Amino acid sequence: MSSPLAWVESPLQVLGAAEWAHAHHTRVDVAGRLAAQVEQTTNEVADRGALFGEQVGFHGVPWRMLAAHEHWLVGDGFSGQFRLAAAVLRPRRITFLDDGLNAVAFADSLTGVRPYARPRATREGALARRVTPLALDLVQLRAAGGSVDLFTAFPLGDEREGRLRGLGATVSRHGFEWIRGTRSARRLDADRVILGTARVADGLIDRSEYVTWVRRQARGNPAAYLPHRRECERTLDEIARLAGVTVVRTGLPVELVLAAGDRPREVVTLPSSAAITLRRVLAGSESIVRESEIVERPELAL
Repeated sequence: MSSPLAWVESPLQVLGAAEWAHAHHTRVDVAGRLAAQVEQTTNEVADRGALFGEQVGFHGVPWRMLAAHEHWLVGDGFSGQFRLAAAVLRPRRITFLDDGLNAVAFADSLTGVRPYARPRATREGALARRVTPLALDLVQLRAAGGSVDLFTAFPLGDEREGRLRGLGATVSRHGFEWIRGTRSARRLDADRVILGTARVADGLIDRSEYVTWVRRQARGNPAAYLPHRRECERTLDEIARLAGVTVVRTGLPVELVLAAGDRPREVVTLPSSAAITLRRVLAGSESIVRESEIVERPELAL
């Protein structure tokens, strides 16, 4: 039997694949989307000893690798490309990894609580709509046979997990145990860390309001600012001019950067999936994660 294949398209999905491999003592092949931070994250966790086998970058659907593997570790269950590939190739076993807080919505989609579509999605194409029922039928069929698992660091809740069990799916939890046992080669010389966001780039927060928020969190004291991978240069330039704030570009997800735990830190973030994952990563340390609100433009925050 071939190794499982991790089909990953974001840094968090790469971390999920590494954690699954560690938890199951199983080497996995990796099909990673050709994007700079996905590649850097894959290389970093491989250097730290992740149980990764063949690693191939791709655009679109990695048909050849998918066809050669019976067990898929899927990073984005909402992806139209996944729905198409699942409907055509019909894998024998599927494990769904975390794609941020979408893990919660995806669980509800599988159990029929909400439509099988990404939250806040724009209108989907005709092909995606056509293959959606075929993909959902395949996943539910595999679940009924005990061959679907959700591998997650996010709390799904007893009621939601009960509905998944009713389908035959299993839920496996992790707390980034493997990552917490690794050490980064790069030190972060700051006691306060501010996490960046993509909300300005997405038009959900006004740039000037956001920079003011960062200034308040820094309080004029030394702070490291870890940018989100989709932040624009104009925003980062303004933040870099704030007193006491140093923009630190690592090209890696914050979970990997902060896993070293070489000193207690205060991590400040807007409410986000990173607040949940970092609390898992920093569990048992003296570091704290503090969420701070900012007023969003109400017509876009619905």
